[in-house]
Amino acid sequence: MKNALLSVSDKSGLLDFAKFLSGRGVRLLSTGGTAKMLREAGLSVTDVSEFTGFPEMMDGRVKTLHPKVHGGLLHLRDNKEHVAQAKEHGIEPIDLVVVNLYPFEQTLAKKGVEHHELIENIDIGGPSMLRSAAKNYRSVTVVVDPADYATVQAEIEASGSTSAVTREKLAAKVFRHTSRYDALIGQYLTSKAEPETRALQESFTVGHRLAQPLRYGENPHQKAALYGPFHDFFKQIHGKELSYNNIIDISAAVQLIGDFAGGEPALAILKHTNPCGAATGASLKEAWEKAFATDRQAPFGGIIVVNQALDATCASAIAEIFSEVIIAPSFSDEARAVLTKKKNLRLIENHYSATAGAYDFKSVTGGMLVQESDTAPANEADWKVVTDRQPTADEMKALRFGWRVVKHVKSNAIVYASHDRTLGIGAGQMSRVDSSRIAVWKAGEAGLSLKGSVIASDAFFPFADGIEAAAGAGATAAIQPGGSVKDNEVIAAANKAGMAMVLTARRHFRH
Repeated sequence: MKNALLSVSDKSGLLDFAKFLSGRGVRLLSTGGTAKMLREAGLSVTDVSEFTGFPEMMDGRVKTLHPKVHGGLLHLRDNKEHVAQAKEHGIEPIDLVVVNLYPFEQTLAKKGVEHHELIENIDIGGPSMLRSAAKNYRSVTVVVDPADYATVQAEIEASGSTSAVTREKLAAKVFRHTSRYDALIGQYLTSKAEPETRALQESFTVGHRLAQPLRYGENPHQKAALYGPFHDFFKQIHGKELSYNNIIDISAAVQLIGDFAGGEPALAILKHTNPCGAATGASLKEAWEKAFATDRQAPFGGIIVVNQALDATCASAIAEIFSEVIIAPSFSDEARAVLTKKKNLRLIENHYSATAGAYDFKSVTGGMLVQESDTAPANEADWKVVTDRQPTADEMKALRFGWRVVKHVKSNAIVYASHDRTLGIGAGQMSRVDSSRIAVWKAGEAGLSLKGSVIASDAFFPFADGIEAAAGAGATAAIQPGGSVKDNEVIAAANKAGMAMVLTARRHFRH
């Protein structure tokens, strides 16, 4: 190993690695701030401009884009013609490249960053060198991650070079790294130039870093990991490591509670991403009592989410049952003292708020589906009363509450509700009337009366039987999107039962 090119923005660990290389007689080629740091440490450094015989120019935009650099990286050492051409043009081999890129991602995360600053942090020479070195990994070692310095150093100390297996792994890492880097730039420029079509481009790339390896996926035989900035929004302050299923449930829980942000105390209990109880109250404890009363069986081993700091009074009530995860914006010291007595209970601080422009992704056989997230608040200007009877003020409060909750129940979804709590929930059935029957049965199991309740449906009632069943259970008003070819029959059934009905013109399917 004769020549190593070092040019990094993340300088952690580089100095010790460079000292090691220099101590083995490797010539260090470098640029800019990296060269300055190495020289100040007493190391001998050759500027790339001296190596190429061509000066840096255009504010450093052109410095490593030169045949002596890329020829030194790309020529095949076992190809006689390549070796002869390199010798003819004075191209020396470069055996090791240590490059990490301009900090585009970190710059993008800066508050108030200007567009021109982001453009200047798009690296051109760095990815070019990385790709050249990685393409020729049979002869060139390429390092993009400071975490790999130790492995490379150990192999060089042991044998004078790196192994073919290591070089191949490092090359693969490079292409993953540059792919993600380009994806971030592409996403930024697309959001600026064509924000309305961000998810409808000719290609769609998701570039996320590993956030956390997981013990397994939905089942123990499935390998799994978490990617992306999940931990920027959720801070675990106690309990066992999060599982794959915990993370899915947390995501569903915060989406639901987000529809109660900024209002009176609200609490929801979820199981397998479906709410099994939700309520508001004068306090979180009151909201808990109402939500838990919806279903006293399903919450065992469930997820509890609140929209305000969790206090000790509510925490003590929650602690009486077994839960997997409790999510709150914060926990009082007293609440922590109560809940941390359960060593496995996961406590999560929630700092997520839904933003416009978010997208949902779902893998399908042979591809991936992308859609806008269903986070827009209800637009009551589009709501229309279609029955002879108008809803009362109390019924309208209950309809609003039911509509906020049913949006988060798996289809076919039915929610019976009052103005401040769920009374019965039916989810995921193949027919809507079956979901309604389950909701009525669950309410009965809980000893709750549906007399004077309202019914919310995530999609239209395809037949009159759903409304007839709701009326028979005691519901006096209904809210649904409408849009069925049998809307008139459904409305007629509501009128016959003396029910009020509101059509929202917006569906909330959740498969």
